[in-house]
Amino acid sequence: MIDPIFILEAVVNGILLGGVLALLALGLNLIFGVIDIVWIAYVDLVALCMYAVYFLVTHYGWPLWLAGLGSIAVGALLGAVVHLLIITPILASPPINQLLATGGLLFFIQSAATLFWSTDHRSIRVSMPTLEVGGIFISVTRLLAFGLAIAVMIALYVFLTRTYTGTAIRAVSQDREAIALMGARPQRLYLVTSAVGGAMAGVAGALLIIQYAVHPYFGGAFGPLTFMICVLGGLGNMVGAFVAAFIMAQVISVGGVIVSTEMGYVIAFVIFIVLMFVRPGGIFAKRA
Repeated sequence: MIDPIFILEAVVNGILLGGVLALLALGLNLIFGVIDIVWIAYVDLVALCMYAVYFLVTHYGWPLWLAGLGSIAVGALLGAVVHLLIITPILASPPINQLLATGGLLFFIQSAATLFWSTDHRSIRVSMPTLEVGGIFISVTRLLAFGLAIAVMIALYVFLTRTYTGTAIRAVSQDREAIALMGARPQRLYLVTSAVGGAMAGVAGALLIIQYAVHPYFGGAFGPLTFMICVLGGLGNMVGAFVAAFIMAQVISVGGVIVSTEMGYVIAFVIFIVLMFVRPGGIFAKRA
């Protein structure tokens, strides 16, 4: 019999994990909702941002907060570069060509990271206490990452709903032809969207490097899970991605305590497959 306190602790940890997963899913969903292309290599861009924070802190002596800002800048730059060099030329291509192009980028990033930095696992150790609340142990590091992730998601919401550029981004995601007739430039909005999505990858990289070790194949751990969350919530649906992230985080965390960590992921994928039969468009898809 599992002690209920362990289940409760798993629920809390699931909530903390859900915040970071939601940040990853929202960045990817923002890009898909506007540009209509799934960046298969999105989490690998996050890994590059993690490497940026690691080297800025350990090799150049930057304080962690400043390295985090550097990671956001690196992410925004990577997002813009990927859009200009890879996405723009294939915007009118069939979906399979788009997936192959971003999939090729994934393998390129993994191979280049292995070449330059080997397969060593690198992490930044942050000395923060562990809180005990009613017999539940909560990592302050994960709590801080959760709080910052929520703050960034709120900032993204304000940007998309309270600024001209954000409103234009939402408009182009709803009707690409009409927005061009209203004086906006869709290509410019695509570039801005990719940069914003890249900046969110930078934020995620800064929050993940203080919790996990980075290596060239880091994307293999979080990439499929992020994509699954986006599909489950409804590709392009920001609210759906947010809710799906916390659902999957709870399944993985609680399932890991009741059965095992590996089975927690298996259960999450089984639930995903079942829901795809029931709601192929995602849990927030509108019924025909």
